[in-house]
Amino acid sequence: MHPHPKPFLGLDSEFGDFARAAAAILPFPYEGGISYGSGAALAPEAVLEASFYLEYYDEVLEQEPYRMGIFTALPPSIPENPEAMIRTMVESAGSLLEAGKLVAVIGGDHSISSGFFRALQEIAGTRSVIQLDAHADLRDEYEGSRLSHACAMARIRELTPHTLQLGIRSISIEEARRVRQDNIPLYTMRDLKRANPAVKEALDMLPDPVFVTVDADVFDWGVISCTGTPEPGGLFWHEALDLLHSIFRSKKVSGFDVVELAYRDADRNSPFAVAKLIYKMLGFKLDSEVRRGNLTWPTAPSGSLF
Repeated sequence: MHPHPKPFLGLDSEFGDFARAAAAILPFPYEGGISYGSGAALAPEAVLEASFYLEYYDEVLEQEPYRMGIFTALPPSIPENPEAMIRTMVESAGSLLEAGKLVAVIGGDHSISSGFFRALQEIAGTRSVIQLDAHADLRDEYEGSRLSHACAMARIRELTPHTLQLGIRSISIEEARRVRQDNIPLYTMRDLKRANPAVKEALDMLPDPVFVTVDADVFDWGVISCTGTPEPGGLFWHEALDLLHSIFRSKKVSGFDVVELAYRDADRNSPFAVAKLIYKMLGFKLDSEVRRGNLTWPTAPSGSLF
């Protein structure tokens, strides 16, 4: 796996070395599954560039998560054909997983996530998926494609019945009927805002390990304003972080992605927010392993920690 010339956080060779890093960032600039706004293919580079300006110290965890070692891969050559794209994702993520890395994928549109989950399922034994998203993404096909970003969870549910969908606030009547018919655990933004106790019950029932997929449009526009399919009324920053931290503490997260950021020249805030979100999630994973007694906070990278 070739290193990226602009690694996440701008880490030097000590903390960005592939052999010693515990985590790996995989940029995956694909937007062949979009249906509205473009810019998802440019998002990974924008996020990497923004990450150079993050502080290494996490003020909540009171630690420097980067010390686990974070390798950043050069994006693979991604074919335009959706089926071939999925194979490329499986192969690219799979090679990092086989090396024992915690993999974080930067999208790209949401159609890439089923390929990432397939790799996690095959190599890490991942059984469940938690989706944070404004949209249900449960259409069997959209605009003639079964690999549209609007079908991301439909494809994932062909691989596992263990899913939990959070923050939904845009859903078609056909998707709503499927949720009722198949008894799919789906909770709206209203459920989250009202602290519906069924959310925690559904979370507790998911079997480990878990893949977490975050669509940038789950956030309020004041946090992330540029996405391919924006929706008003999303999560605020600390609401989202509290939710994610609770997920990492209660479940064994085997990998995660952040997708659907749409790059815009005039918007520096959104790529920075995504970069910080990814760093926070890496820290949450490390914190969860420390709390479980599996390791102590590292002072230097030491290869696979998870």
